[in-house]
Amino acid sequence: MSMEKFQAGQTFEKEWEVTKEHTTNRMGKEGADVLSTPALLGLMENTCIEQSEPYMPEKHTTVGYAVDGLRHMAPTSLGEKVRITVKLTGIDRNRLTYEIEAHEGPDKKIGVAVHKRAVISTEQ
Repeated sequence: MSMEKFQAGQTFEKEWEVTKEHTTNRMGKEGADVLSTPALLGLMENTCIEQSEPYMPEKHTTVGYAVDGLRHMAPTSLGEKVRITVKLTGIDRNRLTYEIEAHEGPDKKIGVAVHKRAVISTEQ
């Protein structure tokens, strides 16, 4: 397996719209639907997956194996846009490390994390 296409410093950004499936509303109040922490993590992970796709060796994929320092720092309402930016910061054999930031709008940082993924064969 060749990992040569992966380079530390590669970045990728994706914008996601917060849908009902991404929200939690524990009190059931109208208009109180906000992005849940598990959904934020899912958006972060999916953005890392999309970042890796163009560089992936043939017949390989990635699997997540760690999330460190996850912080969900501010609420985001239903219908708002969340911009996830990932930066590949480490490559160790078949292991990839990403620094992740999530923003609502240009300035409102809503989350951060470090995510680790392993490149594995899809053949049995």
